[in-house]
Amino acid sequence: MQLVFSDAQYWEDFLPLTFTRPVAEMRMGILTFSERWKKLLEIDEVFYITENYLQEKFKKPEPKQSLFIVPNFFPSDEVLKQIKELQPGEALVYDNEVLVANINMDNFSLNQINKMTDITEKLLFIEKPTDIFSHNDFAINFDFELVTNGKTSQKLSSTNGFIGEKENLFIEEGAVVEFSTLNCKTGKIYIGKNAEIMEGSNIRGSLALCEDSKINLGTKLYGGTTIGPHSKVGGEVNNIVIFGYSNKGHDGFLGNSVVGEWCNLGADTNSSNLKNNYASVKLWNYRKKRFLDTGLQFCGLIMGDHSKTAINTQLNTGTIVGVASNIFKSGFPPNLVDSFSWGGMKGDEKFRLDKSYEVAEKAMERRKIPLTEADKDILKHIYNEF
Repeated sequence: MQLVFSDAQYWEDFLPLTFTRPVAEMRMGILTFSERWKKLLEIDEVFYITENYLQEKFKKPEPKQSLFIVPNFFPSDEVLKQIKELQPGEALVYDNEVLVANINMDNFSLNQINKMTDITEKLLFIEKPTDIFSHNDFAINFDFELVTNGKTSQKLSSTNGFIGEKENLFIEEGAVVEFSTLNCKTGKIYIGKNAEIMEGSNIRGSLALCEDSKINLGTKLYGGTTIGPHSKVGGEVNNIVIFGYSNKGHDGFLGNSVVGEWCNLGADTNSSNLKNNYASVKLWNYRKKRFLDTGLQFCGLIMGDHSKTAINTQLNTGTIVGVASNIFKSGFPPNLVDSFSWGGMKGDEKFRLDKSYEVAEKAMERRKIPLTEADKDILKHIYNEF
């Protein structure tokens, strides 16, 4: 059976993070939603129902019996059991919306469903970008059990200081940690394959440091933080999620934030996560096309893929940065920086599309990942339509 992820309800709510990906490909905790569901359901064949311009890269489902699922929630044991036991034509409903269905994609229609079962227990749904960092501690704990079950951790080197219970620390094969302090009393710490925590770093869980990522010398890192694969982090960070392949390698503060892939924050980039008057933070909402109150006192940066900041960049509380933006002008940029902005200020010219391809190719080449024609088409669509 194939697994089919649906974007119909939530894709626009996660912009700018979903300009370049379906909802299922966002990372939270240790895993992406797609990776998590594949493990939970033991299904490897994955397809997507998403925006038309993304379907060349993220393939449409094949016309056969499928498990259709809205991906951005965490199931309880009971709900997971219900999902696994669904028969053809059966569905689970949550808040009057179909959440999961065993359905044939040959003639996709909810009319195929002949039995609907309401889920009455409260589920953790991730509905907007700020939910990603706000609930990341929960996600790390959830994934920690899923990823480490039945496996044995590598031993922590005696050069390190450690606080807490050793069962809350897991070190994958090839990972290196030396002359640092790790505190698992505040949350679990997962260190992925071939990852590295360099000397002098102070780490408070919870932390997911994914495969081949690095925490640079003397980093101060607070909990609820995910560093996605092939990323670098330095300076001071608190409750951030980096999807992967991005760098915040130098001094500077970043807190309560989400950063996409192929981003780079220049040396001494700082993002405020608290307003001077302690008021709740407003964020731009692409669906409503206006700033909405998040209800959060702490909220920093939400940054789409391929965006960059220059050295000494200062970002206001609650700043949204689109895709392939370049922020380098003096002064605080506005709380909404458009995709392909060349400078970061309102009214700045757009970064040339061909040049954005060049930069993306060079950045991705360093990780031996090609910029495909499908990737270029996605960037072109964002450039022309958004």
